[in-house]
Amino acid sequence: MNDSPSAAQRRPPPPIPLTILTGFLGAGKTTLLNTLLAAPELSDTLVLINEFGEIGLDHLFIEKVEGDMVMMSSGCVCCTIRGDLVTTLEDLLRRLDNGRIKPFRRVVLETTGLADPAPILHTIMSHPYLVMRFRLDGVIAVVDAVNGEATLDAHEEAVKQAAVADRLVIAKTDLPDGAAHAARLTERLAALNPGARILIAAKGEATPQALLDCGLYDPATKTPRVREWLNAEAVESAHHDHSHHHDHGHRHHDVNRHDDHIQAFCLTGDTPFTPPSFDIFIDLLRHTHGPRLLRVKGIVALSDEPERPVVIHGVQHVFHPPHRLDAWPDADRRTRIVFIVKDLDRAFVEGLYAALINRPAIDTPDAEALTHNPLAPARGGLLG
Repeated sequence: MNDSPSAAQRRPPPPIPLTILTGFLGAGKTTLLNTLLAAPELSDTLVLINEFGEIGLDHLFIEKVEGDMVMMSSGCVCCTIRGDLVTTLEDLLRRLDNGRIKPFRRVVLETTGLADPAPILHTIMSHPYLVMRFRLDGVIAVVDAVNGEATLDAHEEAVKQAAVADRLVIAKTDLPDGAAHAARLTERLAALNPGARILIAAKGEATPQALLDCGLYDPATKTPRVREWLNAEAVESAHHDHSHHHDHGHRHHDVNRHDDHIQAFCLTGDTPFTPPSFDIFIDLLRHTHGPRLLRVKGIVALSDEPERPVVIHGVQHVFHPPHRLDAWPDADRRTRIVFIVKDLDRAFVEGLYAALINRPAIDTPDAEALTHNPLAPARGGLLG
């Protein structure tokens, strides 16, 4: 019987929201995390950090739970990532399912300061068990107002951290040097990642309400927050103004500007994909340009059920299983896909889209030709 207690017990619980907190060395991640842990919204949270020494937990200890796990007065369980992220998360889920640790409703994962966030996103989005038990709730990147511009100039990892974020938190603006650099840094981050909301920590803007539940899809609501999530208008505006930003006098042209290689744009269109053509669109992109796709997120119209769009989210060659919505979440019925890319020509993406909806430009392949491309999925594909 499908409705028997044993069958119900075998059903997986709703996926747990998981937030990634990133930022370069010394940016202020730990300070922000300490502030967030004091808020009631983060009670019953599991916090994954790299080293206990990076966060001041002594005054929060209540008891040692097991091994390197501690219980804090905020109600959070805190532990270290022990080498492999998959192993750590699977072990925590076993403890949760067996009642060996206090239940948690949310996970916050703090990366190392030198981390490229893409492999972590890959892990959460591609592992068959983890993708069933967790949903990516969003990426928060902390940027230091004092050293932020120099860090972005010198370290490509810092640029990637900022480029893939859903929320950008600027820290240390309350310091004299930070206040002096805040406006320029804010402008630079807005050009690098126009779809992200920028928050000033010293002004009290980096609250749990502003930082949490900002991801692609919330099963509790059954709809993505399309306007906030895609922020297509901001992306388009920043794209048109991007060349202007590059020519400002305060830019140091003798420095290797990593973010000059990164751009964000929004692909929009009124014509729905057929399901096979959409599979080919994504498959060709991730096979031929996967490393250049820092982040892809969007809501897509399909011809088989035009009133039930699909929500997609990808990082490099890995794409989250798509969600088919019951209805459009707003009045806009267009396909809208935000791309954050490195060294990838926007015209190529737009040309591929045009070809697959049978509006190819002169001297470009049409949908029929692309369908028989050897890279096209033979069957199945992203939509199954």
